[in-house]
Amino acid sequence: MPNGSGVGMSSDLRQNVVAAELAATIRESCLAMDEHRKACRRFNEPGHAHALTFSCFCRRPFLSKDRSRMWLVEAIDRARQIHAFDLWAYVVMPEHAHLLVWPREPMYSISRILTSIKRPVSRKALSYVRTSAPNFLSQMEDRQPGGRVHYRFWQRGGGYDRNLTEPKSIWAEIDYFHANPVRRGLCETPTAWLWSSARELERPGSGLLRLDLSSVPRTPDG
Repeated sequence: MPNGSGVGMSSDLRQNVVAAELAATIRESCLAMDEHRKACRRFNEPGHAHALTFSCFCRRPFLSKDRSRMWLVEAIDRARQIHAFDLWAYVVMPEHAHLLVWPREPMYSISRILTSIKRPVSRKALSYVRTSAPNFLSQMEDRQPGGRVHYRFWQRGGGYDRNLTEPKSIWAEIDYFHANPVRRGLCETPTAWLWSSARELERPGSGLLRLDLSSVPRTPDG
């Protein structure tokens, strides 16, 4: 009689079982992440800054290549022109990104801002994979219980959205963003990581994205 140890299974059958178990584990992980993110509530309050975090599908390192990172940088720049927000800080990590934005208009929608940032990246990624790396499609596959399949670059759900108003909290968030690559061992200093605003903050004009520094509130210490 078969048992759970895999004794008596052929090599091919054992590989299939392991693959199925791995796929189930990934689906469960993604579902757990979805449930967590579905609870994200947004407060579009005039004058508030927003610290945003959004992740790649199942936290896979889809942002580990310069190509996809540049797609995201370009999308951020385009979105701020459309939605009239100031960019105060950002960092692109291999499997997620952080943004600190300040909408200039009293009426705004963070959800629409994020859609304008994420959707172009998804479209470019899917187009590239289909034409140049079709074997990678399986990494983007999101198979629903009913059998329908979607291909995703970003994790489903709202991500994280934290309203900030106090200068001290805003600068603490900026420091946290810039320290991320160092903590992960991706670089030795914040300014050595090309894919964040640390370099631009230290020397305006040297980073990939211009920061709207004139609107960033100052602390009593400057």
